[in-house]
Amino acid sequence: MNYLLTGHPGVGKTTIIRKLISKLKFDAGGFYTEEIREENKRQGFAIVTLSGIKGVLAHRSFKSRYKVGDYGVGVYTLNRIGVKEIQGCLMEKKIIVIDEIGKMELLSPQFQDAVEKALNADNPVLGTITLASHPFAQKLKSRTDIKIYEVTKENRDEIYASLTKELKKVKKSMK
Repeated sequence: MNYLLTGHPGVGKTTIIRKLISKLKFDAGGFYTEEIREENKRQGFAIVTLSGIKGVLAHRSFKSRYKVGDYGVGVYTLNRIGVKEIQGCLMEKKIIVIDEIGKMELLSPQFQDAVEKALNADNPVLGTITLASHPFAQKLKSRTDIKIYEVTKENRDEIYASLTKELKKVKKSMK
């Protein structure tokens, strides 16, 4: 089974994933995204692997043919760091963290391919997916091997508790 969190920006999806990985001490690989802030303003997004490799995924100052809103997107960086990380996890018995399957990441066909391979593998995937409508995202959301959790500020603690129970079972089955 695979687990994807969705919801509006800022409701705590990434926080839930980071807390789950930390609390359950999973053998996990993959990546998450974090804001790049300068003078208290969001300027972009970084991609950070669980092993500590970091790169700029998108930035207001990027000159790129790939744009999402005000951000130029570094698809090459996503492929070099994110796709490579997912591929590496497929070689090992690890939970694959993919935070996030969103507008910026979906600009990369290599990323889409890596996500599908991860979801088709025996490794469980724990990730986030855009709430917005996108053909690839909709295809993933309709899969029967994915549990979708829509996170809100009101239910995030409940979802965290539910996923903690669910993933403890997964951890036991991976031994």
